[in-house]
Amino acid sequence: MEITVIGAGAIGGVLGAHLVRAGNKVTFCDKDQEHVHAMNSRGLRIEGPDETFTVECDAYTPEQLVKKKPALDAVFLSVKAQHTKEALKPFLHLIEEETKVVSFQNGLCENEIASLIGRDKTIGCFVNFSADYLEPGRILYGGVAALYLGELDGQISQRVKDLQKILQCWGPAQVTDNIWGYLWGKMSYAGLLYATALVDETMAAVVRKMELRETLMELCSEILEVADKEGVKPIGFDDWVPELVYPRVTRNQSILDQQLEKLAQRMAANKKTKSGIWRDLAVRKRKTEIDSQLVPILEIGAHHRIPMPLTGLLVSLIKEIETGTIQMDWDHLYKLKEQYESGEKYAFKP
Repeated sequence: MEITVIGAGAIGGVLGAHLVRAGNKVTFCDKDQEHVHAMNSRGLRIEGPDETFTVECDAYTPEQLVKKKPALDAVFLSVKAQHTKEALKPFLHLIEEETKVVSFQNGLCENEIASLIGRDKTIGCFVNFSADYLEPGRILYGGVAALYLGELDGQISQRVKDLQKILQCWGPAQVTDNIWGYLWGKMSYAGLLYATALVDETMAAVVRKMELRETLMELCSEILEVADKEGVKPIGFDDWVPELVYPRVTRNQSILDQQLEKLAQRMAANKKTKSGIWRDLAVRKRKTEIDSQLVPILEIGAHHRIPMPLTGLLVSLIKEIETGTIQMDWDHLYKLKEQYESGEKYAFKP
């Protein structure tokens, strides 16, 4: 299997580098010309918690790769959610009958990919390991975590099994018949991560703030309620357990608190103690993926007439930080708390 990694940043860079080291044929594609030049001239360096290594690789910008007219076998799409269409469109005429595109992204990007190339060529993927692009040719890797591959219709296909086998060189990639459950489970977790990025503090510190905990869990419950209305049962991963959060009526606060402490311990032990969302806002000074992650969920929630006041406020606050209108501050989290305690309910209006 020949693999083309479109988006050689945090996720694509880590997976691609492990695949190269294991002897697989991998072509990297990234729109950052300096990153492409660095990879070609001095290799791709992965700095992880257990080891640091560098691989020699072939890298191209999209324009350069299109000119080569490669036969696309397996495409690992690893760009930010908001860049999905932009990244795929230059290659649409090169996608053949047997081409498969795997979404190594955060969000519900599989729907967007399928709208471009068809559901039969689209494979879903849930990936939760943490990584950060540091500079051209250099990526920080937080360590092995959950990764699941699955067909959109829930079938366990041979092509998914083949991908699982290839990815064993990275870590324990697994196959699932409920990829949507993992994707929605992560979206509920994403709500929590976006909330932690409202303040210049570690993820663990925010999760451990007891007076904010009920508010944060209600935020996640809003997202889980939308998944419920969509007929999806979200699945937990890496110490995030959605069924302890939602349904609200079955929530056992003592058990949930114990589980959230396990989550906080995992967060604190990770080499990357702050989220990629925080890094987008504080370091790279660029927009987050919120328009392609939480905003679509608000729209689905509005369709089901589900009140989502905390998610709506969170989106507004993140966007204000993106534009520089406000800065990261604990006050933003307490605004969420005030909203929750006010009991005000309203539906999102796109």
